[in-house]
Amino acid sequence: MKVIPRESKRITYSSEIRNLKSLPLTKQQREIVIGSVLGDACLAPNWSSTNYCLKITRSAKQQEYIKWQYENLKPFVLTAPRLYERTRSYTIRTISHSELTELRKFFYPFGKKVIPKIIAEYLKSALVLAVWFMDDGNAVIRESKLRGYHLNTQSFTFDENEQLSSLLKKLHGIESSVESNKGYYRIGIWQKASRDKFRGLIEAYIVPSIRYKLG
Repeated sequence: MKVIPRESKRITYSSEIRNLKSLPLTKQQREIVIGSVLGDACLAPNWSSTNYCLKITRSAKQQEYIKWQYENLKPFVLTAPRLYERTRSYTIRTISHSELTELRKFFYPFGKKVIPKIIAEYLKSALVLAVWFMDDGNAVIRESKLRGYHLNTQSFTFDENEQLSSLLKKLHGIESSVESNKGYYRIGIWQKASRDKFRGLIEAYIVPSIRYKLG
């Protein structure tokens, strides 16, 4: 019986995954994850529900944005985003990772996404704000003029929105209001000085195809 020698220094898929699981997220990667989770992304369980991964789905028109997220999170994403013709959307999924599992405990303490108690630490970051805005923000244009910005935080409670609004002022001096929207709540930034301050914080991070959201 002929024995085929094992390939020298070959890295198996499983060993590669194990090594990646021990690789810490950089500060930038962690902030992109947090901004994404504040927005549309979710922290989903692995097959055994023991650890969690980041799952992001974007429409086809946001192809550049999800590629930007993929490139920044690339060490932990094994498959590049591909277009699913049926839904006209792109999805990326990271490997499950202990740091993502830790964030899952903060954002989903009872299984539903909430604003974590340590949110103030996260909102200090302009990158977190920028990713959150790229996910859930929009410019309010009336009579061809920029009138304000919305952060579409309808998935959070009134009290959570109040907390977010208060922290925008405390951390960045940005005045905002909590508005009722079809039975839910969202944040509006209307004062020109606050609009300008908010834009100044996030503009450098906004990917070109999303810049329309700045107005």
